[in-house]
Order: sequence, then C-alpha cells, then structure tokens
Amino acid sequence: MIVSLSNKVAKDIWEANQSKTLPRNLWIRAKALLTIMHSTSVLDDLKIKGQPPNVRLHKLKGDKKEYWSVTIKLPWCITFKFKDGEFSDVSIEDYHKG
Repeated sequence: MIVSLSNKVAKDIWEANQSKTLPRNLWIRAKALLTIMHSTSVLDDLKIKGQPPNVRLHKLKGDKKEYWSVTIKLPWCITFKFKDGEFSDVSIEDYHKG
C-alpha cells in the first residue's frame, strides 16, 4: 500500500491522472504502476509478467540507497522506500538528472 507521495508529479498522476511535468504518453503506465503498488504489500508483485512489462525493479545506490526504483519509461522512474509492506516517499522523477 502507498502511504505517502513525496512529489507533485506522483500526486498529480495519482489524484488527477495527469501531470504538467510527466509526458502525456506515460500517464497511463505511471498510474498502472502506482495502482499495483497501492494494491499490494509484496515488493515482488512489481515484477509481474505481462502488463506493464520491463519495470526494472532495483535498489538504488549512493545518496538514494534507502530507495527502490521501477521504470515507467527511461528516463522516468517511480522511486520509493519499502518497509513492512508499505510504499512511502513515492516520487515520479528522472533521478538520473542532477
């Protein structure tokens, strides 16, 4: 279950199904991934086969070592913390920038 969203892009997609920042062609896939996250307490459920494919679930390193990431479509990812079946600090971002 998603317990907290930490940026405007994630909040806009979750609440309004749209975003001024995330490209329009990625809105549906982003919402699908957020819906899967909200509907489960198991990290491996994000590795589903079929739809949406190629999410590249992986643990981040360095400054973001507490975070995981799934790919919407490069360079856009959903980053989050996962603990005790809960997804927190969920963001939609291009964390490769910067």
